[in-house]
Amino acid sequence: MNVPPHSSSGSRTGSSASSGLIQRLTSLPRETRDTLWLLLVVGWVISPLTPHVPPWTMPFAYALLLWRAWLAWTQRPLPNRWVKGGLLLIAVVLTVVSHKTIVGRDAGVTLIIMLLVLKTLELRARRDAMVIFFLGFFTLLANFFFSQSLVVAVVMLLGLLGLLTALINSNMPVGKPPLAKSMRTAAWMSLLGAPIMLVLFMLFPRMAPLWGMPGEDLRGRSGLSDEMKIGSMASLVLDESVAMRIKFDTPGGRPPEQRHLYFRGPVMSYFNGQEWFAGSTYEARANNGAGTSSAELTVRGEPIKYEVTMEANRRNWLLLLDAADKPPVLPAELRARMSPSLQWIANRPIVNVLRYTAESHIDFSSGPTERTRELKPYVQLPHGFNPRTQELAEQMRADPALQGKGNMAYVNAALQRLRSGGYTYTLEPGLTGTHSADEFWFDTKLGFCEHIASAFVVLMRGLDIPARIVSGYQGGEINGYDGYWTVRQADAHAWTEVWVEGRGWIRIDPTGAVMPSRIGEYRRLQTPQGALGEAMSTVISPTMLMQMRAAWEAVNNRWNQWVLNYTQERQLNLLRSLGFETPSWQDLARLLGLIAGLSALIGVGWSLWEKNHQDPWQRMLQTVRQKLVKLGIDLPVHLPPRSMAQRIRAERPDGSLEPVAQWLLRVDQARYAPKPEVALSPLQRGLRDLQWPGTSNSSSTPAHATRP
Repeated sequence: MNVPPHSSSGSRTGSSASSGLIQRLTSLPRETRDTLWLLLVVGWVISPLTPHVPPWTMPFAYALLLWRAWLAWTQRPLPNRWVKGGLLLIAVVLTVVSHKTIVGRDAGVTLIIMLLVLKTLELRARRDAMVIFFLGFFTLLANFFFSQSLVVAVVMLLGLLGLLTALINSNMPVGKPPLAKSMRTAAWMSLLGAPIMLVLFMLFPRMAPLWGMPGEDLRGRSGLSDEMKIGSMASLVLDESVAMRIKFDTPGGRPPEQRHLYFRGPVMSYFNGQEWFAGSTYEARANNGAGTSSAELTVRGEPIKYEVTMEANRRNWLLLLDAADKPPVLPAELRARMSPSLQWIANRPIVNVLRYTAESHIDFSSGPTERTRELKPYVQLPHGFNPRTQELAEQMRADPALQGKGNMAYVNAALQRLRSGGYTYTLEPGLTGTHSADEFWFDTKLGFCEHIASAFVVLMRGLDIPARIVSGYQGGEINGYDGYWTVRQADAHAWTEVWVEGRGWIRIDPTGAVMPSRIGEYRRLQTPQGALGEAMSTVISPTMLMQMRAAWEAVNNRWNQWVLNYTQERQLNLLRSLGFETPSWQDLARLLGLIAGLSALIGVGWSLWEKNHQDPWQRMLQTVRQKLVKLGIDLPVHLPPRSMAQRIRAERPDGSLEPVAQWLLRVDQARYAPKPEVALSPLQRGLRDLQWPGTSNSSSTPAHATRP
């Protein structure tokens, strides 16, 4: 097989370029290498904060880091104080303009990023490096203000190892210790600290959620809203993120039938012609201030018990299977109440992953059984909208086949029209005009669930039948790895409730009339794949991709269950299992103090034992080896004193360590004297009196500095 000449030369050129770059990196001065490493770690630590800071922050920060790296690479002088002061002023002004303040979480995080990056521009002495280390550790923790996911935890663990590596390097001021060795030391330090971290995590009293700092921005994330504009819910189908995970307490953990899996969210009762709104404010206004009635919920049959792990939605509502007559069991800091429309609402927004248990009944009825003034808001429509739907309602009211047969006759007639009228359930119904219900019933006949539900409620109200829209989630899928039922944002759904005399509110899902498989068999519409998705499907089979996603979500769910949901209640349950009858946070503090005291005693005992059982001669030589390592000379532990002296003279022919070599020769001579214990004390004093190069001025020799 003949290889084209240009291919071979191109390969050689690329190979020589990469090898030249590697050679250049390995030949860099110590200061430049350590500076570049620290800049790389800083860039890694701030990267997860990109979605949570103003758009200008990261380009500004990375531009400064690249500039600082170029200065280190080319050995150019650092900027003067006027340049740094100007950059700081620009950063502060941009922060104030973006956040309208410099106080608070979001503004503080933006400022800490800019201070960390700007500090690298005056990295001249070790004290500057120490400031960067501490700012880096603080920024590391700031990532958890916004997310405590497993991905962020892994990224921050790598950032921690990077900062520890740089910190260890800064305490080796002489020579050029390899980064790999510092990394191993950092990993060993982290491993040794893991038991302490675990004990603190398990027993440190927690008075709030894991990071105890609720988000200041309470705008809802991608997901349900208490406002529904026609066409807005279709965009949620593009979002495959998890909304909640459910563990059913049923035989085999299986959920009820698909047609019963309605998880209730906001209930929309007010319509302005373009949007639907939830909340009792509109109901009270429409009802002349009379307020709303109670839920009047009646349940039948055995309850279904389940446990919900709900992702943060920054809303007050809790998502429960329709319908729950008892409040869910929540952590101590949360309380829940049921609204008149059967929606369960917490006393504060859900800003962290939340786990709660609940009971629901799929057989229930609610609302008044006789028509009252409190149903008036549910028949009101804005004037001048959807005239053809109003005309259709008049025709149905005048139909002799429907007169006198109650509300359900009109409901069934509307559903039959949906089944047989050529209506289509689609993600792309087109733009909606002023008269959205008219367009659905008579023109396009295309719609997603909110188009269908809205048009259905408008028709019911035109018939003077109380009706409302309920938003939430319908369906889901089981994860074969952990047995949890997964409900995604793409499972968002809108259905209706219609009031029927003698029965109260009953659920009517008009989408099921257009596409029965969406409800009964749970066949959700699939979004079109992009170029990346199509490319992935050609490399990896869709089945394997689904399995990989399920495995990852199972791992992430375990993280949520065991780490993010380790609440104060679970801490107290741990104490109960240890024998505490009525545990409190004071018991946690006492137990933590006891463990800390015992650990300290064990550490002191180990040190004393080691001191008394280790050969004093070996201890002296170990001290010398440790000091030599800091000077860039790493000697094997098996070398005798005379061989150590020879290696030192070979490594430092300038004689800077000659006193150390002479001391080692005296040790070698005294160790094998007739009475070595007589010579031990003078040698120990001599070791203390030795002058080590760099000892007196090491504090002024920066580990990360670029000389002008």
